[in-house]
Amino acid sequence: MEKQKRITLNADKRKVIADVFQDHFESNSKYQEQHTNAIKRYNEMREEAKVKINDLVRFHQPQEDVDTIRAMNNKYGESGGRLYHDNCFYVQKSTPTMREDYHGNMVEQYDDVHIKFEAEKDFLVSYYRDEIKAKGLDADYDVRLGDNYDKRNPTYYNSESNINKYLGYGSRNDVSGQSSYHKDTWENDFKLWVIGTSYCHSRMFKADQETYNWFKMFEVARENVVLAHKNLFDHVNKKMEKLKLGLKSYRYFDQAKELADKLGVVLNESILDAHSSMALSIYSPSNLADLLTDEVEQTREEKIAIAKQLLQEQQNSLN
Repeated sequence: MEKQKRITLNADKRKVIADVFQDHFESNSKYQEQHTNAIKRYNEMREEAKVKINDLVRFHQPQEDVDTIRAMNNKYGESGGRLYHDNCFYVQKSTPTMREDYHGNMVEQYDDVHIKFEAEKDFLVSYYRDEIKAKGLDADYDVRLGDNYDKRNPTYYNSESNINKYLGYGSRNDVSGQSSYHKDTWENDFKLWVIGTSYCHSRMFKADQETYNWFKMFEVARENVVLAHKNLFDHVNKKMEKLKLGLKSYRYFDQAKELADKLGVVLNESILDAHSSMALSIYSPSNLADLLTDEVEQTREEKIAIAKQLLQEQQNSLN
C-alpha cells in the first residue's frame, strides 16, 4: 500500500490553520458569552434609561415651560429663550458629600454621572465587534495596542481609518455608496428638548439617591461592553501567541491536526485545498459578476470577507 504523502506547511497554510483555532477559541470562550451578555444588559438598561431620563428632565423642566420658550422663540427669535435638542445629560446626586479640597478644607461636593445616548467610537467598535469582523475589518486594532502607543504603525492607522469610515467618523467624501452609519443612528436614537444651550455640562439634573445610583449602574453597563471586548481579546490573544509559536515549529499538517484533535478543534485538510483555490473561488462567474456590477471596486478587506465566507461554505459542505 502506497504511503500517503505528508502535507508540508508554509506561512499561508499556517495562517489558515491559525484562523481556524482562533474561531474555535473565541466561540468556545466564556468571555464571548460575557461580551454577548454585556451588550444584552446594556440594551435592556438603555430602554429603561430613556424613560428615567425623560421623567427626570421633565420634572426639572416641565413640558409647558419648553412650549412657552418655543412660542417666545417664534415671536421674538433667540431673545425669547434657548432650547436645545440634547442626547447628553448630567445627573447629579441631590445630597452633597463632604470632601477635603486642595487647601485642606472640608467642602460640600455634589457627585454626578454623565449619561450619553450618543456613542463614542470605542463603545461602537466593541458593540459591533462581530459585525465589523464579518466585514473583514480589524475590530481589535485598538485593544491590541493596549496602553503602548509606541506600537502604533501603518497597519494600526490603516485599520483605524477603515473602522472610522465604516462607523461614520471623520470624512465622508468617499464614493463607497454607504448611506447610513452607526454613529448617526446612535446620535439620533434618543433626544429631549431641554432649556439652555448646547453645553451639556451647563445643566445638572438633581436626582435622589436611588435614581442617581441607577444611572451609575447604567454607565457601568456601558463600560462593561468595552471591558468585555477587551477581556475576550486578551484571553484569545494569549492562546494565539502560544499557538503561533507552536505552528512555526510544525513542518507538517498532521502535527497541527494532532493538536487540533486534542483540543476539540475541527481541522480538515480540505481547508487547505479551499485556501489554495481561493483566488479562483473569489473570481468565479457568479462572484465576479457581483464585483463587476458594484459601483465601487471591492476593497482588500471586502475581498477577504468574501474569501472567508466561501471557505466557510466549503467547510460546511464537506462536514
